Amino acid sequence: MGISVPEVPATAIMSGMADKSAGSRAPRQRIRTLAQAALNADVTVEQLEDVLDGLGGTITDLDDSLSNLNNAIARLNDGLDHFEATLHRIDDLMGRLVTLVAPVEAIVERIDYMVGIGETVMSPLSVTEHAIRSAFSALRNRGSR
Repeated sequence: MGISVPEVPATAIMSGMADKSAGSRAPRQRIRTLAQAALNADVTVEQLEDVLDGLGGTITDLDDSLSNLNNAIARLNDGLDHFEATLHRIDDLMGRLVTLVAPVEAIVERIDYMVGIGETVMSPLSVTEHAIRSAFSALRNRGSR
């Protein structure tokens, strides 16, 4: 969608840049104009060199910063690999702990069942004990009145 630029031969460009006002100005004025243009071009080239020198330093600093960033990312990657290995070891350990805990849970369930049976067996004895104590307390209190 851009505008097409027609090709122009190099000779046409050079002839377009030639000074055609030679007849209207004195040769000394033409030399002065050309010298001023050369000085302007020289100043422009110096300014461009200064910009390029500054850009070179900036690119060097950027290269150092990117190298440091790459090193930091490599260390982070190593740390993440270590962390992942640690998580895998913990996962394996948890699997082994589950196999160890299952028998302990079975023992706890048996003990809980036995305690439940003991409580069931002791419940009538507790009621009997309470009834006997109440009877003795009533007899004792009757005798002291």
